[in-house]
Formats: sequence, C-alpha cells, structure tokens
Amino acid sequence: MAEIAKAAKAALGVKADGLEALSSLTEKIKSFGVEDMLIDSGAGSAKEMLEYNTFIRRAAIKKNFKPLGYPVINFAQRSDALFESLVAGLGIAKYASTIVISSAEKWKNLALFTLRQNVYTDPQVPMQVEQKIYKIGEATPDSPLLITTNFSLTYFIVSGEVENSKVPAHLAIMDCEGLSVLTAWAAGKFTGSKIANFIKESGIENEVNHRELIIPGYVAILSGAIEDKLEGWKVTVGPREANALPTFLRSAAA
Repeated sequence: MAEIAKAAKAALGVKADGLEALSSLTEKIKSFGVEDMLIDSGAGSAKEMLEYNTFIRRAAIKKNFKPLGYPVINFAQRSDALFESLVAGLGIAKYASTIVISSAEKWKNLALFTLRQNVYTDPQVPMQVEQKIYKIGEATPDSPLLITTNFSLTYFIVSGEVENSKVPAHLAIMDCEGLSVLTAWAAGKFTGSKIANFIKESGIENEVNHRELIIPGYVAILSGAIEDKLEGWKVTVGPREANALPTFLRSAAA
C-alpha cells in the first residue's frame, strides 16, 4: 500500500491498535518515501478517542515526536444518532482532522458545523457580521431604517426582534470591530460623525423615501450630533432593550 500511495502521490490511511504500534508503523511507511498520512489510533470508546487524540497532539507539538505528527482520523459511527453526534463533537473539539459518521442529517450537520466554526475562532477577536444594510422581511422604500453595531450577538438579537414585529425594515449594520453598542460608543467607534458618514456612504439615501434613522436607546445622546452631520435627516431614539422593538415598530407603523 505504501508503494501504491507513493506512486499515486496519494494520502495513505494508517491504522494500528495503540499508539506505540501506530508510531512504529508510520516510521516504517515513511521509510518507503510516503509523507502524506492520515492516522487512526484504533480508539474504540469515546474515552479512548479523547485520550489517544490528546496524547498524539501533545507528543507531536510539545515533544516534537515526528512519528505521530500527522492528521488524525476518527470513526464516530454509533447505533444511536445522538450519541454519534456527541462523539463526533468530541473529535472536533479534541484534535481530529477528519471524522467519519454514519449519516448526515441536517440537525446533526448544523450542530457539528456550528461547533467547528466556534472552536476555530480567535477568542480575542469579537465575533462580527458584515457591514451593510440588511433587509428584514419584505422591506420597501417606505420601511423604517434602524442602525446598530456589527457585534454578531447584537445583530442576531436585533434582527430577530425586528422579524418578530412583522414590520419590514432596513437594518444598517455598522462596522465597529465587533463591539456592542455601549462598548463601541465608549471606544469612540460608534459616534455621531461616524454614523453619519456610514449612512452617506452606504447609499441607503437612494433606497428609502424617508429621511428618518432609528438609533439604539442606549446612545440617545448621539441624536443631535447625527442630525447635525446628516442634513435633512430626523433621528429617532429607539428602545434601550431589543425586546421592546416589536411594540416600538408596530406603534410607529400604525
């Protein structure tokens, strides 16, 4: 198999029972000139998978142990679909490069992909969404325009409450490096002049028939500064908490 993999320039899956046998086998295969390997420790239980994966990763990185310095493949197939997804999640969190599961239901994929995305993010960088004008529902040129920061949690909470209101709206998400409203305001990233510049550069003036901007209630102090910078615009102070948005928007639309 090593000769075939070398000739085809293909990755070779390598399995052995136990880490000692596995490291010996990878050394032997490497002597045939095969560098691209995917290793399987033969772990049976979830406990063994955790132990073997952790040992492999620590040996390769901390001890610079070359025979175990290869991507790990785990086989998470189980008779119970929920337990299988838990085992697969364990592999994602603990160093598996490839995980094999028996089926790919949507609920299982959603859980595993969400876990993978959040494991491989930098905890020192706030999660954020793209700066742009989002349409919530069937927004028209007459729909209200709201603004907030691009902190992902803020976006999902605000957009969710706007959807719950059943009032179509334009939601302007401004890049504040992933900071929440109050944090961005305190850091000087969500100010009257910056908000005004964003609105001008976004092109929203050509997409709405009105000139009214709804800002978060926590930064009501910015309303005057925004109106000074946005000639002809009216700034309305929205509620302080997102859960008050449905009532606020329905009242404004009545």
